[in-house]
Amino acid sequence: MSKKFSQPHLLGIKDITRDDIELVFETADNFKAIINRPIKKVPSLRDVTVANIFFENSTRTRISFELAQKRLSADIVNLSASSSSVSKGETLIDTVNNILAMKVDMVVMRHPAPGACQFLSKHVDAQIINAGDGTHEHPTQALLDAYSIREKLGDVKGKKIVIVGDITHSRVALSNIYCLKKLGAEVMVCGPTTLIPKHIESLGVKVEHDLMKALNWCDVANMLRIQLERQDIKYFPSLREYSMLYGLNKERLDKLNKEIVIMHPGPINRGVEITSDVADSAHSIILDQVENGVATRMAVMYLLAGQQG
Repeated sequence: MSKKFSQPHLLGIKDITRDDIELVFETADNFKAIINRPIKKVPSLRDVTVANIFFENSTRTRISFELAQKRLSADIVNLSASSSSVSKGETLIDTVNNILAMKVDMVVMRHPAPGACQFLSKHVDAQIINAGDGTHEHPTQALLDAYSIREKLGDVKGKKIVIVGDITHSRVALSNIYCLKKLGAEVMVCGPTTLIPKHIESLGVKVEHDLMKALNWCDVANMLRIQLERQDIKYFPSLREYSMLYGLNKERLDKLNKEIVIMHPGPINRGVEITSDVADSAHSIILDQVENGVATRMAVMYLLAGQQG
C-alpha cells in the first residue's frame, strides 16, 4: 500500500481512495497511542501554520481540530467569520488572501456553501481541509466514525450500518455513505420520506422508513441530529412525533434480539433522536467518537503536511 496520501487536500471522501482511508486509520492508531501518554505532544507539525476559518458556528469540530493541531505542535491562527471582516461584506477570496499573506501552510475551513473548499483550493497556495461545507460533505467526521466502528467491531467490511434521521440536510450522512461503501460496509438510510433525498439508492444504499426493521437489520446505528437550522420548511409535524417514530430509546433497544452499537456525530438533541439512557449506555460509542476525532484529525493533517517540501 502506498504510504502517501493521494490528494493534496481533503475536500471530501468522494475524492479519496480506500488506501487513503486505511492510511489515515493506521496513522490515527499511532496518534491515539500518543494522546494517551502523559506527554501528549509531538513535534510533527512544528513550523507549520494552520488557519482555522469557520464561517459557521462550530464548537466540537473546531475544538477537536485545535486540540489536534496543538498535539502536533503547529502554529494556529483562528478566524470566526462573525467576528471578522466577512460580516462587513468581504469575500471568501479576500479573507483567504489576507490569511495567506500571513504565510499560512494549511487551512481548515467550514462554510455554509457547498463546494466552498473546492473553490478555495483552486485559488490559494495552501492545503485545504474541509471541516463541513453546507449540506455537502464533512470528511473528517466520516473518517472518525468509520475509525470508531473499526475500533469497536474489528473491521468495517461486511458490517451493516444504518444512518437514521435527517439525511437530506446532513453532510455527515453523505460523507459516511461514501466512506463506509469504500470500506466494504452495507449501508442503509432510515427516516421519514420527507428527509430522505430522492435517488439516494444510486449511491448503493438501502432505504427503510420503519425504524424497528432498520435496527433489526443493522450492526451499528448512527443517529443524526435533526438540523432545524438548515430546514426552510416543515418536513414533519413536530419533534414529538418525529421522536415517537424515529427516536432511539431503551424500550426499542430492549425489543431487539441482539446488541447493536450506537453512534451520534453530536451535538445530541437528547430526547429527540436519542434518549439519555441510550446515549450514556454501554451500547454507545459516542464519547469514543469524540476521542477518535482528535487522533483522526491529527492523522489527516500529518499526512497532508508530509507532502510539502
